[in-house]
Amino acid sequence: MIPAMPASATSARQASVSALRFGRVAAMGALAVLILFGGVWGSWGTAQYVMLTKGRESGTVRVSSCAGGRCAGPFAPVSAGARARARVEIAESVAVRKGRTYDVVLKPGTADAVRSGPAGILYAWVPLGGALLLASVVVAGGMRLTRVAWVLAGCGVALLTGAFLAVSAGS
Repeated sequence: MIPAMPASATSARQASVSALRFGRVAAMGALAVLILFGGVWGSWGTAQYVMLTKGRESGTVRVSSCAGGRCAGPFAPVSAGARARARVEIAESVAVRKGRTYDVVLKPGTADAVRSGPAGILYAWVPLGGALLLASVVVAGGMRLTRVAWVLAGCGVALLTGAFLAVSAGS
């Protein structure tokens, strides 16, 4: 016959299980926050030029050539203080085509252009959309918070789908 387990052993086991559960939730929460921070950090490098346009040169670029992942063309200014340029470069993506005209904002002190308007804003935040999807898996699996994970995943899918539709419609 097995003697009954003392009450102190049962409470010690419950305490250790609780501590392990708290540690798992804290570690996975920290990882999810780190993933989301990385997504914001990756997006902000481009988004700052598209969203904070005051004092920046904005206009249009007509793409005349594409090579090596970059497209180039003449810049026609729209904003006050901007000057026309014979050649600016924009990153070649699936939605940038030769012969098309795009609204752009120039990075200060360079000839690098980024798309502006709703398509440019959504496209700039694509890394955050991917981070939201990845963080949703961590939150669901590591923290067991399925509702929060579904909200994160839904936001990520909405952002990525919106960016795809906006960039496709504008090309």
